[in-house]
Amino acid sequence: MDQETLMTMAGYGKFFILLFIFIIFYGYAFSLYKRQRSGERDFEKYSDLVLNDSLDAAPLEKRDNSKEK
Repeated sequence: MDQETLMTMAGYGKFFILLFIFIIFYGYAFSLYKRQRSGERDFEKYSDLVLNDSLDAAPLEKRDNSKEK
């Protein structure tokens, strides 16, 4: 193969990798939006952790102790 063919293949490869990464990140952002909108999880309370990060702060969610061994 000559250099021009290799450069063309590398360009297409980079494009498809970038497209794949874009689809993955867009899907993740959409799933976050969908969970926030449906009320399954409230992500705004997690952003409050930056301001209230002391040891005596109240927990954000209750733990399910039935799964512990």
